[in-house]
Amino acid sequence: MTTDTSRLLRLRPDDTVAVTLDPLPAGVAVAAGVETGQPVPAGHKVALAGVAIGAPVTKYGQVIGYATTPIEPGDHVHVHNLAFADTADAAVATGAGVEPEHVRPELFQGIVRADGRVATRNYVGIITSVNCSATVAKLIAEQVRSSGLLAAHPSIDGIVAITHGSGCGLASDGEGLELLKRTLSGYAAHPNFGALVVLGLGCEVNQIAELELPEHTPVVGMTIQEAGGTAAAVRAGMRAVAGVVDRLDVERVPVPVSELVLGLKCGGSDGFSGITANPALGIAADLLVARGGTAVLCETPEIYGAEHLLAARADDPAVADALLERIAWWRDYTAKHGGTLDNNPSPGNKDGGISTILEKSLGAVAKAGTTPLRAVRRFAEPVAAKGLVFMDTPGYDPVSVTGMVAGGANVVCFTTGRGSVYGCKPVPSLKLATNSSVYRRMTEDMDLNCGVVADGEASLEEMGRRIYELVVATASGRRTASEELGFGDEEFAPWQLGAVM
Repeated sequence: MTTDTSRLLRLRPDDTVAVTLDPLPAGVAVAAGVETGQPVPAGHKVALAGVAIGAPVTKYGQVIGYATTPIEPGDHVHVHNLAFADTADAAVATGAGVEPEHVRPELFQGIVRADGRVATRNYVGIITSVNCSATVAKLIAEQVRSSGLLAAHPSIDGIVAITHGSGCGLASDGEGLELLKRTLSGYAAHPNFGALVVLGLGCEVNQIAELELPEHTPVVGMTIQEAGGTAAAVRAGMRAVAGVVDRLDVERVPVPVSELVLGLKCGGSDGFSGITANPALGIAADLLVARGGTAVLCETPEIYGAEHLLAARADDPAVADALLERIAWWRDYTAKHGGTLDNNPSPGNKDGGISTILEKSLGAVAKAGTTPLRAVRRFAEPVAAKGLVFMDTPGYDPVSVTGMVAGGANVVCFTTGRGSVYGCKPVPSLKLATNSSVYRRMTEDMDLNCGVVADGEASLEEMGRRIYELVVATASGRRTASEELGFGDEEFAPWQLGAVM
């Protein structure tokens, strides 16, 4: 609902709150017989109906929390008068996803590897088995860049050292090591790496020989101890890269967009996320799925409270059960560490208008569009299914994207309302601003302004189509803002589980 006196959006006719599209002072008429009782920042909520203590507050047609004080029409509704309550598991009827009308896929300009895998970028990778080899990996990458070795190979997008803070000091047969190995193996197998140097120290728990390395990618494995130390390992790494770069000269060719695996991510969310960029990205995901492609939703703690909506879209009850099992795991996991899933909304989320994890999750699942949920994958597991897939990851931005890339995502769309500056190598990451203010303030970090939806300058359908077309162009080689800025060398962040010993 929009009034003449303010820009206010009621997302469902029976919602008890509406979202402010502009800052509102106290005393402004926002509906018939309703005036703001206090100043309300943009993206925050105004009550359109009275709510008694303990009664539910609704937005998106769903419960986002319960009133902790009496709420009067016109009140600012936020953390001072709204609280989270744990969601209750209930039986979910599946099959509610909207089967897309399949469309003949368009083409993009992709890179086809010798084994038929399709890439969107062409990188040399230096993958480290352990933190002890991180500095040497970075030295190799720096020297390759400064040597000019890649200048004669314009089809190579660059070299990136994949470093991390683990690989030793953990159980040799535990979940933590298995998760790290799966993540590193997923990166090694990613088609965006045309050649690899896999670098260890030599004595670590996470041995190179135990990683699953691709058969059709040129791979050179080495350890610092066997090479004769740091300087010798850097020289050996340089020789290894020089020996494979000629095999990375490739040409882009037309490939169906059904080969795209699109990672769906939101970070630094605000009150506009669930009404502009996220639903527009959901439309783009539906367009891709209709053309035979794959969209991957992640962040289990940030679908909490909306999991029933996703589970209802599962095309198989076993898929719904797998999703709900992950929610149960996270409840137990957070409880063991003395927290709850409502600890999730960050200070920035709250400043932007998000009050509870339920509200955040309802906005976050909009990224998943409307199509059936085909599969649920654990962190960094390969994504083989076509259509919409959910991957179990934490909500922390670099960790969640790391999981999706390890699973095979070859393009990422990252919506942000507060202003994330994230970038990811070897996969291009598009940043979509949820509001025009952050887009104007951080234009050089943003790829698209979805805030024009709230400004009344574009419909969600128009914005979804723009996002889809931008994804296709990016997969074809168009550089993203984060690529232009050089982001992506430090953002590899495996999920660490288990004791560090």
